[in-house]
Amino acid sequence: MERFYNAPDRVVDDILQVAGATGELRVATPESGLRILIRDDWDRTRQGRDQVAVLSGGGAGHEPAHAGFIGQGMLTGVISGSLFASPSVEPVLAAIREVCGAAGCLLVVKNYTGDRLNFGLAAERARAEGLNVEMVIVADDVAIAEAPQPRGIAGTLLVHKLTGYLAAQGTPLGEIQHQANALCERMGSLGMALKPAAHPGQPAASRSPELGLGIHNETGTREVAPESADDAMRLVLEPLCEALGESTDTAWVAMLNNLGSCSTQEMGVLAESLLRQLGVTNVGHLIGPAPLMTSLDMHGFSVTLVPGTSELLDALTAPTQAPAWPGVHRVRQAPTFTPNTAQGHDALLDDAPQDAETTATVWRMIEMLRGAREALDALDASSGDGDAGASMQSGADSLARALDARQLTTTELAPLFTGIGQLLARDMGGSSGVLLSILFTAAGGALDRGDGPAEALATGVGKMQEYGGARAGDRTMLDALLPAITALEEGNSLVEAAQAARTGADATASLTTANAGRSAYVPESALKGIVDPGAEAVARVFETLAQAKASSSRYR
Repeated sequence: MERFYNAPDRVVDDILQVAGATGELRVATPESGLRILIRDDWDRTRQGRDQVAVLSGGGAGHEPAHAGFIGQGMLTGVISGSLFASPSVEPVLAAIREVCGAAGCLLVVKNYTGDRLNFGLAAERARAEGLNVEMVIVADDVAIAEAPQPRGIAGTLLVHKLTGYLAAQGTPLGEIQHQANALCERMGSLGMALKPAAHPGQPAASRSPELGLGIHNETGTREVAPESADDAMRLVLEPLCEALGESTDTAWVAMLNNLGSCSTQEMGVLAESLLRQLGVTNVGHLIGPAPLMTSLDMHGFSVTLVPGTSELLDALTAPTQAPAWPGVHRVRQAPTFTPNTAQGHDALLDDAPQDAETTATVWRMIEMLRGAREALDALDASSGDGDAGASMQSGADSLARALDARQLTTTELAPLFTGIGQLLARDMGGSSGVLLSILFTAAGGALDRGDGPAEALATGVGKMQEYGGARAGDRTMLDALLPAITALEEGNSLVEAAQAARTGADATASLTTANAGRSAYVPESALKGIVDPGAEAVARVFETLAQAKASSSRYR
């Protein structure tokens, strides 16, 4: 099982059932076999007397289009076909009969042959019954230059919003149709996908990234090979802007549509790229990024551009009860402020006093942590997200920069520890960075109060436990720290403390039940025989300190 479907032929009905159950809609009876959804509050003899009804629809597979855009201020109802297949004439005609009052009914149709024919014939039959029906055909796709029949894609949603707004204002049918056609002439859309859509019950097709593919999984106009989000956005914007021409004095309204399976992060990056490449001052308003008119699970996006006239903006920004409409964001250059990062007692100084031996020891620890990155990451990959070594290296790199800049005092332990605490809090990140910052900050304060090194470290570890909640045996760095500091408090040498840390770290390989940290969420089988990376890092630090102490003593 690769996707959460039941029977492939039930996908559309399942989706529409939920839309009807959770939205303020009424649906055609299942016995009818017709897939029609209508605003629950709409009455053709009451609202339909003064307001034009707006219907749209087409093939399914484009969710939330079209059912997600039913609501006051947008669509009156929709007619759904099967996946990527137009509904037939009968459901379209039935929907017209259900909603069309004296004010008439407008059909918003995407420019595909099946949709044009079925909606068009339904309109003709409705007119023969005396109903006042008009149609707007949306053809916003600019993928094929000089195409005689450009496809209708995501820009259709802007037509939904404009026509729904005008209808709610009591605008006559002919004027709504005129303004909708004028919008269609001014806007354009273009899509790109890294991977095509996969139909329910079928394997995904294997195709190269394509530009200009349709929402029905049609092959694109050409294969592309973008190397970044910027590349992808450029490949879309250049032909789109060329097709639309220069936008006089009016800033663009841009709509960024997720075609199905792009992550939130990807869409955020693409949105930033869109605004940067067009220029913030040239994009007055942004709709999305959001899944608006998708193509099942297609891994791609589309951009729609239209000049943002005041009349269009009135329509786009007007309230609507359609649940899937994401709203319109005014675009601006984000104002900035300077964060207050001042320390109450800043231990980082300019031209800080240096002790050559202590500085050399700190450098040895920095180089050790840098060299241990791969080993620590490998241990963390079994129980965490594989970045323990990278986190430790980021802390080591921060110390290295401070030493190079002579900002870290190494002549006394109190300012040294306090400075390390400040650096780790600022630059290391993650829970390890915060916990180690607590340790060094609390230990530095204890040294300032006159405590000895071992007692000060014990105070720091106590604070780590108080805020972090871990204890000995929980498979954390404490399993190496606690025995090492206990050895120092008992008057043992640094070598003996390093041995205690190593014993404690190695013992974590037999601890298969973790009560703190990411290991607490990992199965026991993944922890068996694996040393905790935090404890391993602590053991290596004490071993490096012991070696440095031995080296300095040897040459005295």
